[in-house]
Amino acid sequence: MAGFTESAFVKKLAELNSSSQSIQTLSLWLIHHRKHHAQIVKTWYKELIKAKESKKLTFMYLANDVIQNSRKKGPEFGKEFGVILIKAFQHLASIGYDEKMKTNLGRLLNIWGERGMYDAVQITEFRHALIPSTDKQPVKRPKTDNGGTNKKHKSSPSRERKKSDTEVTVEVDGKVETHVHLSPRTPATDPPEPEELIKALQELESNLASADEVVRQRIAQLPRNVSEVSLLANIEDKASAEKLSMQVNDAIKLINDYNNRLLTEAELRKKVIGMLHDFLNVQKELLTQAEQTLEEYQDKLQKVFNVRQELRTHVRNLPDLTRLPDVTHGLTPLPSAGDLFKIHN
Repeated sequence: MAGFTESAFVKKLAELNSSSQSIQTLSLWLIHHRKHHAQIVKTWYKELIKAKESKKLTFMYLANDVIQNSRKKGPEFGKEFGVILIKAFQHLASIGYDEKMKTNLGRLLNIWGERGMYDAVQITEFRHALIPSTDKQPVKRPKTDNGGTNKKHKSSPSRERKKSDTEVTVEVDGKVETHVHLSPRTPATDPPEPEELIKALQELESNLASADEVVRQRIAQLPRNVSEVSLLANIEDKASAEKLSMQVNDAIKLINDYNNRLLTEAELRKKVIGMLHDFLNVQKELLTQAEQTLEEYQDKLQKVFNVRQELRTHVRNLPDLTRLPDVTHGLTPLPSAGDLFKIHN
C-alpha cells in the first residue's frame, strides 16, 4: 500500500463517489494510515469546504465510516473529527441544505449517539451547529453530575431501519445503501506502513545471529573438557583446575551472549511475521476490491463498445444524402425578393 501524502489523499477525495465500494475503499486506506490522522482530518475539512454541494454528504459518509471502523484500533480519528465536525456542520448550515440532506445528517447523529461515538453533549453541539444562524436558539447542554458525565443518556430515536448491529440503511442519491461499518475487516493490530516493514526487515537482517558463522565456529571448537563432566577426573592439580575454570567461564559467556542474540532474532522474526501478516491481509482486501472494480469497469467498457459497434452499423445503413439525385432539376426557380417587389409594382 502506497505511503500517505496529502496530494494523494486530495486526489482520492476528488475521485470519491457516493457508492459503498468507493467510500469503504478510501476509508480502509485512511485507517491504514491512521498515524497521519491529524493531517487527514485537516485535509478532509479543507476539501469539504471546496467540494460541490452534491458531494458534501459523501464526505460526511466517509467521515462516519472512518470514525466507526477505527474505533477498535484507537480513538485518534474519533477525537480528531470531534474537534472539526462542529465547523463542518456549521459550514453545511451556512450554504443551506435540502430536506434530504438534513434527514441523512440527522441519521448520522442518531447513529453516533446510539453507539456512543460521541457523548450527548457533543451530539447536542453538532445538532445546534446544523441549525442555520437565523434560526439558532441557545444550546441547552444535558445535565451532568459532578464528574461531568451524563446522568441519563437518551439518544434521539432512530428512524432508519436497522439491518444488524453493524448495518444501518441510509439514502444516497435516491437509493438505499448501507453506510455504517462499510470498511472491510482489518487486522486487529495496525497494519504497518511499507517504510516500517522495510525498516523491520533491515533490522532483522542486521541481527541474524543464526547466520554468524564466526561465533558458531568458536562454539564448535570449544574443548571437550568444558562441556563434559566426566573429564573432570583428569584434573591433577590446582593450576589445571583454575585454567579449566577460566575456560568454562569464557565458554558460558560466549554461549550465553549468543543465546541472547538468538532470542532477539527470534523476537524480531515474530514481529516481522506479524507485520507481514497484517500487511498482506490489507493487500488482499485491496486486491479483491481492485478486481471487483476492474470487473465492473470492464463490463461498462464492453457495454460502451457494443454501443459503438451498433452506432457504426446504424450509420452505415443510413442513406448518403450527398449522393441523392437532384430533385430540383428542371423546376422553375422561385422568384427572388426583388422580383416579387417588381411584380407587385
